[in-house]
Amino acid sequence: MNNTQKFRFIINRFSKKTCLKKNSLFLVLSILLAGCNDKEPETTLIAPPDPVASTLDADIRTIIVTQNLTGDPSTGRTLPGIEEPKAQLGMKLFFTKSLGGDLDSACVTCHHPMLGGGDDLVLPIGVDAEVDDLLGPGRFHSTNGEHFDGGPTVPRNAPTTFNIALWDNFLFHDGRVESLGKTPKLGGNDGLGIRTPDVSFGEIDSNAGLSLVVAQARFPVTSKEEMKNFTNFDGTNNNEVRKNLEQRLGDYGNPLGGKLIVNYWLAEFKKAFSTPNGTAEELITFDNIIDAIGEYESSQIFVETPWKEYVQGEDSAISDAAKRGALLFFNNRQAGGASCSSCHSGDFFTDESFHVIGMAQIGRGKGDGDFGTEDFGRFRETRDEKDKYAFRTPSLLNVTATGPWGHAGGSATLQQAIRTHLNPQQELNNYDFSQLAPNIQAIDMVTNTQFAIDKLVANRMNGITSIDDISLTDTQVEELLAFLEVLTDPCVEDRECLGKWIPDATDSNPDTLRVNAIDAQGNYL
Repeated sequence: MNNTQKFRFIINRFSKKTCLKKNSLFLVLSILLAGCNDKEPETTLIAPPDPVASTLDADIRTIIVTQNLTGDPSTGRTLPGIEEPKAQLGMKLFFTKSLGGDLDSACVTCHHPMLGGGDDLVLPIGVDAEVDDLLGPGRFHSTNGEHFDGGPTVPRNAPTTFNIALWDNFLFHDGRVESLGKTPKLGGNDGLGIRTPDVSFGEIDSNAGLSLVVAQARFPVTSKEEMKNFTNFDGTNNNEVRKNLEQRLGDYGNPLGGKLIVNYWLAEFKKAFSTPNGTAEELITFDNIIDAIGEYESSQIFVETPWKEYVQGEDSAISDAAKRGALLFFNNRQAGGASCSSCHSGDFFTDESFHVIGMAQIGRGKGDGDFGTEDFGRFRETRDEKDKYAFRTPSLLNVTATGPWGHAGGSATLQQAIRTHLNPQQELNNYDFSQLAPNIQAIDMVTNTQFAIDKLVANRMNGITSIDDISLTDTQVEELLAFLEVLTDPCVEDRECLGKWIPDATDSNPDTLRVNAIDAQGNYL
């Protein structure tokens, strides 16, 4: 049968039907076009659009328009690049143990780029670790450490530093560093003031610095469990700690614990602040230290996600499962969704507010409650009863890389975190304690978590805005997970890509006290 005979056979066959379906006509035309010469062609048929997929895209794009999504929360902001001199100085400061009171911890101890900008631990271990430079799983508190009980020493999960410069309202789980102006896109730098724990609630801290990122950098060094420790700076207040640190790095005055044995920091500060003739007293101040650290942290912008590609027009950037998950995420309950975006809203996927969720309360706690093992969350700042057990809504960008999840790291998997949101009581009743290492303090976990769930129920009854329980199928939960996965920038899981934020042998080591981070197997991070 030659090509002409083939054409007649196909056309006669289809002409017997009452009408030609769109797909059938498409097939006929494809074959006709392919047979315009006498040779037998190698025909590649292009399938027509999947009508179901097209409907998914249309529905999601309606949501994108309605919710004013761009896919990129970094637009409209002034952000530093990691290659800038001040950010480079900040990286070296971020990695040095000279900012630790007893020279055994650094900022990076709990916030390493290769660990999702956190530490990949349920709860952190800052000072007095068995091995200073071992980060992540396998890091343990030394038996000689202060208040040793075998478990972690810091009561809250380490929040990621990734995209920290995109927050405009609050930093920390309880929002204790707060922009009083809350102007969008300015990160606290709106001239209306920033409140920190150094002043009373609602007051402006005149020493906070120009941004939320800089303001929060003032505090890890003052925490005994995180960086201050219990020896050299014992008995000092926050400002005394900071004064001693600037003298230590500046090699002037009489800092507690003595001066550094090796110290080339002045040359680094001269370069970063473009002041070749500056003195140590002029340049190596705590304000300049945190300014540089703030620049380094602010350069950690990771928003190049598959979701961004999709929002900006590339339909094939995410899977159909992720698209169905997106509809569940953005649609409210009346529209068949899970109302996730009522809290995880906008391009940054957070309302920057506080909610009682009922996430697992484990660890030492913040000294709250009858036995001191509870954590009252935002209530610790506001003293407003409705804020008890409320914590800041986290951003979901890069969420797959920033576990364990929850203010106390009580969810070992992202699926568990989702199910806790859907029904916290059910999740507590079924909590699998085997997910926790034996050294995690969890003796009061059920009681303390129940207090939070009871508060959630009370808030609902009193008409206080809160989340409601919702039932989803296992398939729907998997679709939500598929959507959350496309919110992660591939760079945060790529050592080569993250290398710009991790000092190496080509970078100067001004005090030889850099954290050369390793994992439990001895591999460099």
